[in-house]
Amino acid sequence: MATVTRVMHCPPERVLSVLADGWTYATWVVGTSRIRAVEPGWPAVGSRIDHSVGVWPALLDDDTTVLSWDPQRGIEVQARGWPVGEARIRIDVRPRPDGGSDVRMIEDAVRGPGTLVPRPVRTALLVPRNTETLHRLALLAEGGAR
Repeated sequence: MATVTRVMHCPPERVLSVLADGWTYATWVVGTSRIRAVEPGWPAVGSRIDHSVGVWPALLDDDTTVLSWDPQRGIEVQARGWPVGEARIRIDVRPRPDGGSDVRMIEDAVRGPGTLVPRPVRTALLVPRNTETLHRLALLAEGGAR
């Protein structure tokens, strides 16, 4: 599993509010090009975001489904990105004594051809991507805290 952490200089509520807004997903998730639809219940368990990955005109349409949501702790989703496969992603948000947040993102392939890639190689590919993803998430959450 690829695990990335980041200190964010805003309260957990700001980070969680970005996670709860499905329309921001393409802004902070590296590789997502656009959002086609967000189910009205997002981020309720079972709700879905329809998104596209890639660069126009080579876009692939797929979706991400919520597996668990705790409005005080974080979210777990299963993201589809076929033909590569599917990944399970968990984002945990914890308060810091200084009023900021510790954010941890854990991701791994769970279905499809991506699972055939050796775990060390998957991790080596996912860590830089997810480092940038948390950087973008921080920009949104911290910007909203000002």
